[in-house]
Amino acid sequence: MNITVYLASSTGNDSKFEEAVKELGSWIGASGNTLVYGGSKTGLMGELAQSVLQAGGKVIGVEPQFFVDEEYQYEGLTKLIVTKDMA
Repeated sequence: MNITVYLASSTGNDSKFEEAVKELGSWIGASGNTLVYGGSKTGLMGELAQSVLQAGGKVIGVEPQFFVDEEYQYEGLTKLIVTKDMA
């Protein structure tokens, strides 16, 4: 199953967010599911992708070209889909 998660590219102001994201990512990966998310390596998005991959899951990132140009993409994704813009 593909699971889409929308979340911040920052870590937030409460460490509980990071803990929850890691727990969610571990569950997604260990359950054999695939994460579909914004493709970033930063903040909670990066933590989520990393935890899914570490748990053996697949991760598909969808990211606009201007973020790729700024090198925000998470290297090592299962697949990265680059779009023209946010729309």
